[in-house]
Amino acid sequence: MGYKASAEEHKFIPFGYKLMISYLVLTLIHVLVFGYFANWIFVDSARKKTSDNVQAALSQMKDNIRFKMMDTVRLSDMMYYDDTIAARLRQYQQGWYSYESTTQYLVPKFNSVLKSTNRRTSLVVYLRNETLPEIYNHYNDSDPLTYAGKSYDLYHLKRIEDRKWYLEFPAETYGETMVWQQVERDTEFGNISLLRRIIDTAKSKSTMDIGFMRLTVKLSDLFETVSPDFGEGTSVRIETGSGQVLFERGTAPASASGQKAKEADFLTIREPFGDMDWQLITSIPKAWVEKDARKVKLLTAGIGSVSFLVFVCVGICLSGYFSRRVSRIVMVLDSFRNGDFRKRIRFKGRDEFSTISESINDMVQHIDTLIQQVYVTRLKKKEAELESLQAQINPHFLYNTLSSISLLAKFGHVEQLHQMVSNLALFYRLSLNEGRTIIPVANELEQAKAYLDIQKAKYTDRLDVLFEVDPDMLKYEMVKLILQPFLENVLKHAWCGDRVHIRITGQKIGDDLEFRVIDDGVGMTVDTLRRLHADDEDHEKAGYGIRNVRQRIQLHYGKGYGVRIHSRLGIGTSVTLRLPCVDRRAPYVDKVIAIENDYR
Repeated sequence: MGYKASAEEHKFIPFGYKLMISYLVLTLIHVLVFGYFANWIFVDSARKKTSDNVQAALSQMKDNIRFKMMDTVRLSDMMYYDDTIAARLRQYQQGWYSYESTTQYLVPKFNSVLKSTNRRTSLVVYLRNETLPEIYNHYNDSDPLTYAGKSYDLYHLKRIEDRKWYLEFPAETYGETMVWQQVERDTEFGNISLLRRIIDTAKSKSTMDIGFMRLTVKLSDLFETVSPDFGEGTSVRIETGSGQVLFERGTAPASASGQKAKEADFLTIREPFGDMDWQLITSIPKAWVEKDARKVKLLTAGIGSVSFLVFVCVGICLSGYFSRRVSRIVMVLDSFRNGDFRKRIRFKGRDEFSTISESINDMVQHIDTLIQQVYVTRLKKKEAELESLQAQINPHFLYNTLSSISLLAKFGHVEQLHQMVSNLALFYRLSLNEGRTIIPVANELEQAKAYLDIQKAKYTDRLDVLFEVDPDMLKYEMVKLILQPFLENVLKHAWCGDRVHIRITGQKIGDDLEFRVIDDGVGMTVDTLRRLHADDEDHEKAGYGIRNVRQRIQLHYGKGYGVRIHSRLGIGTSVTLRLPCVDRRAPYVDKVIAIENDYR
């Protein structure tokens, strides 16, 4: 208590804490400055890397699209550069020549064009030569690409001469002029067409068209490699120079405040198609772009935190060197105050703390020796009380036993007389036990059996006894003579009528042994139970025999062990004895099994 009072009177911040606080402040400043600049460098690098990766992905998508577009251009080249088709289309002869041109040249050519690709492609050809017949299919308002690869359409050019898209078609440059455009019902069906003239190749570098071709493909086929694989919320779209969106995938950026809000929330990256006015545009949420930056921030924060923790640990080790020694001394002194004198203080080196620890250790060792001496004295006193108890019990017990022996001899019951004398001799031999206080569990049970055998000779069939003991208990030892006093109490106070049943049980519960003496006698009142459970030093209230057994158990094993009594008037009494498991050397299994068999 003196130490606590002193600590409360002198409240101050120890020098070790002051040193530690200043050290941590300086360390934290350096870690924050380093972390800030490192994070700035890493984040900028991560953002640039992300943008480069997206740009490279868009370029790859563009190349894939151009490859598929060039495949369609290749199909148009099969007719654009075919001199045979041009020669047939220049001849305006009817009859057999027109029929032959159509069946022998045009139709096979159109079929070969459709079969030279595995993509869905629709072919429509418009001819100025009206001597050739029109050949076309009825699609019933359905998508012509439903029949792609199986059919084609052949019309006269006059059908489209008034169409806006034909009138606005650019001037011809040989081998170069072609337009990708959504015409007719392409927008409705999700298609796009390659538009191109058919030129009269007989004239060098002629721009005079003799026909017009239209190759239609699915937008989904042409742009199937366009995928917003850049994270959640991204979108990719194809826009023309006029702002028309040909194709789009992903979540389109939407904002109530218009384009400014979109630019603020999204990173837009564009990839032009070069010779075309198309653009491949991706809109990526800046939150996704900053994903790697956030990882860098977390990594920087983690490294900074770990570094700071390392510095904290070093600071604690340095500033807490002396305070830990003082804490160890205080901790050991607290344990001494709580009654634990086993701890000692050990410091390496030769300094003031080592001198203090040696002095405290010597003082505690001396105090522990004195306590042990007092403990041994009290233990011997209790053993003397036990001997006194036995001295009081044995003469009366011996007198009653000798009277029973006399009666047996008088009536000539030689066998019973022999058995009683043997049990009496066994009982006293076990009671003496060569002066030892601690005996095997089997010996205690054997002594209780010998006592009950003697009593059965007196009470005959009026006394029933049953032993139920776990054999695992036989490898332990216990304080002697703790069951017999309770058996004697049953025979002295528990009779209810002319019969009484006694059951002795034993079992191992965790690291403890539990014995129970149970009878079906008259039981006890609440006042009697309260008196028996009274404080050990209250001789007038607590029974002497019960108090003696309880004190002996607690002296040997501590306050956590002892005797508890449960009883109900008219039903019976149960006495529970709790002891710790203490190993012994000699086995006594056979002996106790024999005891159980005798009473079953």
